Amino acid sequence: MRAMNPQDGGATEWRKGAYTVSTDPDRLDLAAIHGYLRESYWAAGIPREKVEKAIRHSLPFGLYEESSLIGFARVITDFATFAYVADVFVLPSHRGRGLGVWLMEVVRAHPDLQKLRRWVLATRDAHELYRKTGFTEVDPGRFMQVLDPDVYR
Repeated sequence: MRAMNPQDGGATEWRKGAYTVSTDPDRLDLAAIHGYLRESYWAAGIPREKVEKAIRHSLPFGLYEESSLIGFARVITDFATFAYVADVFVLPSHRGRGLGVWLMEVVRAHPDLQKLRRWVLATRDAHELYRKTGFTEVDPGRFMQVLDPDVYR
């Protein structure tokens, strides 16, 4: 179920039992998000200021059980042609309940992210989760990158 309309400047929410996904940035627990990300393989050591800035310049999705943040994702997008999904996680104590798939279904269903030409993300170990929401491996001869994996160390 979805409530509130982002076209009116409001956050969007989806509910499933005791769980909610919300795009309301004021609801985010930045300490919890930073705590998780600074220990993650993809953002190890990231300063809190970088997390806050990244969220300010993205469309954030908080996953909540009651009022506690238990997961997160953000989308970097132009809202017209392209979306990059980043920083997706569900806390270990809440995994195995289908919440990661549901979170990604919600991200893909957001009304402001429809009819985009390309969605991308990077993962080391969650390929099966993302396949369930339409992602496939990318042609390695086509995509290029500049990567500095130790930038926060």
